[in-house]
Amino acid sequence: MKKIVSIVLLIALFATLFTGCKSEDKIVLNVYNWGDYIDEDIFETFEEETGIEINYETYATNEEMYTKIKKGGTQYDIAIPSDYMIEKMIKEDLLEPIDLSKIPNYANIDSRFKGLDFDPENKYSVPYFWGTVGIIYNTDLITEPVDSWSVLWDEKYSGMFTMVDSQRDSIMVALKKLGYSMNTKNLDELEAAKQALIEQKPLVLAYVGDNVKDMLISEEAAMAVVWSGEASAVIQEYDNFAYALPKEGSNMWFDNVIIPKGSKNIEAAHQFIDFLCRGDIGFKNADYVGYATCNTETMKLIDQSLIGTTYAYPDLKLLENFEIFSDPGDFITEYDRIWTEIKAK
Repeated sequence: MKKIVSIVLLIALFATLFTGCKSEDKIVLNVYNWGDYIDEDIFETFEEETGIEINYETYATNEEMYTKIKKGGTQYDIAIPSDYMIEKMIKEDLLEPIDLSKIPNYANIDSRFKGLDFDPENKYSVPYFWGTVGIIYNTDLITEPVDSWSVLWDEKYSGMFTMVDSQRDSIMVALKKLGYSMNTKNLDELEAAKQALIEQKPLVLAYVGDNVKDMLISEEAAMAVVWSGEASAVIQEYDNFAYALPKEGSNMWFDNVIIPKGSKNIEAAHQFIDFLCRGDIGFKNADYVGYATCNTETMKLIDQSLIGTTYAYPDLKLLENFEIFSDPGDFITEYDRIWTEIKAK
């Protein structure tokens, strides 16, 4: 009996050790992304194909993501920041270089989205989605043409529209309305934008974030400053909405995939990036998220009626006055000050 018990204990011990080794050997890829910005069903596909498990966390703003990665203490292997934040993180040596030889599906990325100013050598980031900031409006409630930011200063629409609760995007609206660059470092121009937003403030229903779609659908708001993907989600479900690209210009943005400095799973991160660049996976994400893909193979799979629409794949002639945000460096303190003064009024 003692021998039998000893054998059973030994078997149990080896089973425990084996299980422990197996758990330790399993690769877990820590992915950090915007909320509701990926079809999470693809994680299961990736795990089945590679054996790599995905641990997924979300953030609400570029700044939240930056602060957490900058502070350290949490090891992320993948994040998906915007253009100006990628530029900032490159300057501060917070990103790992990406070896494009390990990402064969990078060939699917449209050349228009490569070599942009925030990562001119494509050394640290791979395109994910792109889009614009514009004005969505309910055509049943707003019957006049909308083609300019000035509509948001028209008193007849008082209490009918929302602004985006985002420092740079809201200041951008005023700067572009006034004919200035949204990347200005001219204090007089920033002061003029501040005054314009303070003058506008009594007309604004609210400064909002993710709840803007619900406000539009319920007709609590008739018009709103939104990112193009939000407009796409509403317009494809309700036919009484339209999306305007203001003639003064606006923000054309790009979100790219990066590997934060200090990643413990760089090889697995490359595998995941390559996976995201597949045409079929790109389609699943684009179909779920509603933003414009950078992937030529995915473009073959999307609803072709989206091409040429203002909210999804606009005619490039409409984007001639659009800009990409750049990192203002230390001058960001002036934008912070301006925004604080606007919100305090």
